[in-house]
Amino acid sequence: MRIASFNLENLTDARQAEIPLAARLEALRPQLQRLRADILCLQEVDAPRSANDARELSALAQLVEGTPYQDFHLANTTVAGSEHPADRHNLVILSRWPFGTIAQYANTLVQAPQFTSATSIPPASEPDALAWDRPILHATINVKPDASAPVKSLHIINLHLKAPLPSPVPGQKIGPFAWRSVPGWAEGYFRAAIRRSGQALEARILIDRIFDQDEHALIVLTGDFNAGEHEPPLRIVTGSPEDTGNGRLAPRSLALLEHSVPDSQRFTIIHRGRKQMLDHMLVSRTLLGYYRKIEIHNEMLGDELVAYTLIDSAPDSYHAPVVAEFDFPDG
Repeated sequence: MRIASFNLENLTDARQAEIPLAARLEALRPQLQRLRADILCLQEVDAPRSANDARELSALAQLVEGTPYQDFHLANTTVAGSEHPADRHNLVILSRWPFGTIAQYANTLVQAPQFTSATSIPPASEPDALAWDRPILHATINVKPDASAPVKSLHIINLHLKAPLPSPVPGQKIGPFAWRSVPGWAEGYFRAAIRRSGQALEARILIDRIFDQDEHALIVLTGDFNAGEHEPPLRIVTGSPEDTGNGRLAPRSLALLEHSVPDSQRFTIIHRGRKQMLDHMLVSRTLLGYYRKIEIHNEMLGDELVAYTLIDSAPDSYHAPVVAEFDFPDG
């Protein structure tokens, strides 16, 4: 069984899109085919409103057309209280096998923190909620880890954490990337960090709820974390005994699969010449027993900052996909 994750970066067929969809399909489709995934977790799949005001994942449908993925089962995040995807940045899971359950979490297990702005103009009189930008997508499929073992649920958790870009602060922005004051910028950065860590906390609580039901649960957590291994979001979801200080909690910690890759090849994004691993795959210790290898397809990865300034209508994603292989009898 091969499980993959890929941030497609604003996959859309909106008429006002800067890059023609046809060019993006030519660049992205070979990457999906190379993954040979049985379960594919995608981030940033857009569903712009059509002429009849409907929202559909039509760009994704065109991307997978003619590939094995077109017949896969599909789960996606939706606008709260509806069955429709959001205009932008939906999470999607494509699976060769049918889903058992599908759920999403957005300030469901963790209430949005309340914060009173320290720098807003005019000064804030009451707190506002730092709610998450995107939900977490959780789906299960039935697998037989061993030929003689009973069927178990494989839990797939797909997420896209808040980017480390400052969140708006009333009265403090003077341009798309320009701030009125350093304290205003600093508060924006603080707000983004709280949201990113809060999403990670919600994912960690979900993981422990799964362990409460089955201490030997098969769990894979993957997606775009917008954070490196030693930053708070990864430490929160990993739950390492070195951080909790309690060896009895070790069975609930997750393994970071990229440790199987040499340091020189361990990156999924290049920003201003700096190679970073921001797209991760973590698994429960029981699932680690069936793990065989991980691949990071970063051979043609360009520098996202260089592309933004020098390349007109670049069709690629500037995130590298990752794919892990597990040895299941039916996988």
